[in-house]
Amino acid sequence: MVRHYLVVFLGLMLAACSTPVSQFGVYKQSDGTVGVHAPKDAKENEAQEVALEECKKQGKRTATIVESRKTVNDRFPLTYIYLCR
Repeated sequence: MVRHYLVVFLGLMLAACSTPVSQFGVYKQSDGTVGVHAPKDAKENEAQEVALEECKKQGKRTATIVESRKTVNDRFPLTYIYLCR
């Protein structure tokens, strides 16, 4: 019985320490590239990690940056475009 409670307790602790939901907006474009809308406090390498996750879903292994640009969106002021290979 104690083991059961210990397992439940550890599970709840792990859930409480998990990474929060991504603050990035990720989308796949019609030309096959991946776009990442990044919040203003994000670094470029964080956006690339998010793009790489999306590329891996497509069966690709790398995400190479093609373009970065500023937007007028307050929530996502930067957009990065990546090519999956």
